[in-house]
Amino acid sequence: MNSNLQKPKILKVETVARSRLFDVESVDLEFSNGARRVYERMRPSGREAVMIVPVIDDNLLLIHEYAVGIEQYELGFPKGLIDPGETVFEAANRELMEEVGFGAERIDLLATLTMAPSYFSSQMSIVIAHGLYLKSLPGDEPEPMPQVRWPLQNMMALLNEPDFREARNVSALFLAQNWLNQQ
Repeated sequence: MNSNLQKPKILKVETVARSRLFDVESVDLEFSNGARRVYERMRPSGREAVMIVPVIDDNLLLIHEYAVGIEQYELGFPKGLIDPGETVFEAANRELMEEVGFGAERIDLLATLTMAPSYFSSQMSIVIAHGLYLKSLPGDEPEPMPQVRWPLQNMMALLNEPDFREARNVSALFLAQNWLNQQ
């Protein structure tokens, strides 16, 4: 890590676009060498997210969920926003119950990742859930999400699946493999 790095000075921040979900900000920066640049970013929301790698009966539990950005269904792990006042673990258990109909006796934090930090300030905590038991909560999903059980001994073969390609899911898979190998 280079301790000599000096963060740029923020000269001006202004909202340049708004949607129902997002505010886009223009950020005018001056770097320590005098260079100036204007970047755009999503306005920091302060809300974080969680992705859950559920393990049940020597299988990973995945879901198919529609991704409007690419207009296709993606195979991946359950995920969602952390509600105000919730811990990462409470949010993970709630999302697990809402999206796959299971609760977890144990949830372990694998890592907290940034997502496209040049544009977003959001973070996502990746957790692994085991000791699953049937428990369902109503969620906000517009349709049921089909589940796929994937054998743990073949977990890295997910990388060959054409609908398992979202970077956070791939990261979660490697983090889970590393954690499981250490158990």
